[in-house]
Amino acid sequence: MRYSTRIKPISYFKANAAEILADLSDGAEPMILTQNGEAKAIIQDIRDYEKTQETLALLKILALGMQDVKAGRTKPLEEVIAGLKNRERDGND
Repeated sequence: MRYSTRIKPISYFKANAAEILADLSDGAEPMILTQNGEAKAIIQDIRDYEKTQETLALLKILALGMQDVKAGRTKPLEEVIAGLKNRERDGND
């Protein structure tokens, strides 16, 4: 991904907002907006943003699971399955 071609001043965004949003909807890479020569914001398609957020959430769950494994907070698979079967049999959710 080459962001160097997608860096634009905020004035460019203001003048071309509709076209930029259409490009983003068509799959264009995110755009970095600058103000006074400094990067200030990234604009991207909402679907890409949602995918990124979902990926981050899954990575967080994975990291938390790895912490549990390292801390020894695990149970053997057979014990978990037996517990689930007991809950199902007893009608507890």
